[in-house]
Amino acid sequence: MDDFFISAGEEHIKREKAKARDLRQSQWWKRKRSAGICYYCGGRFKPAELTMDHLVPVTRGGRSVQGNVVPACKECNNKKKYLLPMEWEEYLRAIGTEQQK
Repeated sequence: MDDFFISAGEEHIKREKAKARDLRQSQWWKRKRSAGICYYCGGRFKPAELTMDHLVPVTRGGRSVQGNVVPACKECNNKKKYLLPMEWEEYLRAIGTEQQK
């Protein structure tokens, strides 16, 4: 997988990180996280163990809005990093193929 991408500007990143901090305090996010389910692996976790992940990462132009953030376990969030949803799916297929060998 290619590790090169064009990063969003510093102002965009700064603005969206501030919005994410506010969104984490919202009742909407607290309800979303309270289910305790990781969006990616489907695993069950204590709500406090789930992180906020941007489907389209802020560094790639994503925004801190309800339609772009999901609860994720730390392991999935760390693996996904800056990948776009289609790149994440490609990664999962690739590791699935490797595990079947």
